[in-house]
Amino acid sequence: MLQTIKNAFLSPEIRKKILLTLGILLIYRLGCFVPIPGINLSDTFGQASENDFMAMLSMITGGSLQNGTIFALGIIPFINSFIIMQLLTLIIPKLEKLSKEGEEGRKKINQYTRYLAILLGLIQAIGVMFSWKSSITGVFGSDSGVSRAFTMVCIVIILTGGSSLVMWLGERITEYGIGNGTSLIIFVGIVSSLGTSLGTAIFSTIPSQVKEGDLTGIWFLMGFILLVILLFGLIVFVDLSERRIPVQYAKQIKGNKMYGGQSTHIPIKVNSGGVMPIIFASSLIMFPQMIMQFVGSTNAFVVWWYEWLGVGGHLYPLFMFLLIIFFAYFYAQIQFNPDDIARMIQQNGGFIPGIRPGKSTSDHLRKINNRITLFGALFLAFVALIPTYILQIQGFATLGFNNAFSATGLLIVVSVALEFQKQLESQLLIKNNKGFLK
Repeated sequence: MLQTIKNAFLSPEIRKKILLTLGILLIYRLGCFVPIPGINLSDTFGQASENDFMAMLSMITGGSLQNGTIFALGIIPFINSFIIMQLLTLIIPKLEKLSKEGEEGRKKINQYTRYLAILLGLIQAIGVMFSWKSSITGVFGSDSGVSRAFTMVCIVIILTGGSSLVMWLGERITEYGIGNGTSLIIFVGIVSSLGTSLGTAIFSTIPSQVKEGDLTGIWFLMGFILLVILLFGLIVFVDLSERRIPVQYAKQIKGNKMYGGQSTHIPIKVNSGGVMPIIFASSLIMFPQMIMQFVGSTNAFVVWWYEWLGVGGHLYPLFMFLLIIFFAYFYAQIQFNPDDIARMIQQNGGFIPGIRPGKSTSDHLRKINNRITLFGALFLAFVALIPTYILQIQGFATLGFNNAFSATGLLIVVSVALEFQKQLESQLLIKNNKGFLK
């Protein structure tokens, strides 16, 4: 990967894209430290460590929610909007038709996604504002009812505008930078949260424990590093794994030349959806909890939801597991269409050894893809749930790793890093091909 980055910086075009991407990410991180006026930060998140939902949301936003900044919502409304639009594309014929109209159709769907993201951002901003209600003070030091109401309206507008700006920054990275702007913004947020947690543990918590003669913090830190290394290796291994289906092309004689007769393969990745199923599942679980801030935590249904289905609830692991499986299959169906691939193979005179062309090939590819997707989905569910509960052990919780980090976060970090390398390699390949053609 270091060699790929080195080669990328040697190319002026790609270096410009990398620097642009870093500049936009820097702007995003600076926005994560701009506080919203009218909020008493000392009271807002005093119990953040006791609220699994707020801790998880704060981790994804890079601590923005915990600090009460303009980017407190982060990229979450856009992700929720993207999920909803993808589902509606499969349900509404007009949207399905638009998705098949090429670039123009995709532009219209993206525009609808932006509008929906702003609407969801507005709704979620109101929910977050209600969760901050006890910590909101009037502007200009006044605590009158009118002043507090005006402050609440301003907070909703600022949060919605901040979310829209983050969405715009992500699109600029995708369009003019290296690519995958949404994933990179989430990546930066999680890495910053992990860095803050590690810094606090190494320079504050552990030294204070050592002074008292307690060495458990050091052992748990070493255990945490070992767990991260093992998960890192497992994630890389599965992420790079693929099933190769052999394809044979028959020989064809056209004029005095012979074409075909080649053997190739169709690569099907074990984890084709990458980290997107987990991001989708997490966002879908967090969305109703943000909306429930409207009615407060004393409502009977809200209490039941928090206790059973919310983040940290009794059925949360099962709920998360089922959503990950669903979104893994959903994303796999979007990326891999067995009917189209079988048709393309047949049109080019190819066939899979032992399988008839046409419907039999399509059924064969679908069967393999479903099996591989199941394995990939189970892997994602395992990584998202099991190690996270290991980090809930008291020793890890004392160091702050239970809230600032999760295996889901590591999966996102590793997957985005690997995807970033692939983006650089593809950019270099395009650059080299252009040079060759010239």
